[in-house]
Amino acid sequence: MIELRDAGYSYDKGALLSGLDMAFAPGSFHFLTGPSGAGKTTLLKLCYGDLKPTTGTVLLEGRDSRQLDRDALARLRRRIGVVHQDCQFLDHLSIRENVALPLTVAGRDVAAEAANLDQLLGWVGLGPRAAARPPQLSGGERQRAALARAIIMDPDVIIADEPTGNIDWEMSQRLLSLLAELNRMGKTVLVATHDLALIRAAKGQVAARVLRLAQGSLQAGTEL
Repeated sequence: MIELRDAGYSYDKGALLSGLDMAFAPGSFHFLTGPSGAGKTTLLKLCYGDLKPTTGTVLLEGRDSRQLDRDALARLRRRIGVVHQDCQFLDHLSIRENVALPLTVAGRDVAAEAANLDQLLGWVGLGPRAAARPPQLSGGERQRAALARAIIMDPDVIIADEPTGNIDWEMSQRLLSLLAELNRMGKTVLVATHDLALIRAAKGQVAARVLRLAQGSLQAGTEL
């Protein structure tokens, strides 16, 4: 689904990433670690097409991301769910409406999807909070709502950027359990995190590979 071939990315000040070679096999689980500023978020953006490599190639579904036009990229992005580090919601809409937004954007009948939507909100533990507005939610609830929104289109890949960075340990464990369950359902999961305790806690839940990003390059990963 996602493959990097000698990929790199440069900003005005020079190369941030270079020589990235990695394939994310269907149904695999990866943790991406590295110091602050190492380029984890940039690498994730390359993986879902928000950025195009300045060197090398990133293949999404076997297609060079640089050759995808806006419409083709939008269609492909429906198969990749993204949980951003700073999850944004529309505060005037309920959580249920926020989670359903990708369906609306894709032109699907939200009313016809009502049962699936309610089931999804229940699965992430937000059924009783479906009518709440985003400002009324705790940090952990917001992250679970962000995960629900990311998977409402039933993507093949879930990419999460520091999803537990602003929540307590109990909520971190709950979110990890949801991601592990998605992986057991056959989803490819890529999680960027600096939380080594979270990675250790994943042992026994998933067969994960740990990748380290340092000095612009990916170091050989270890298996949990």
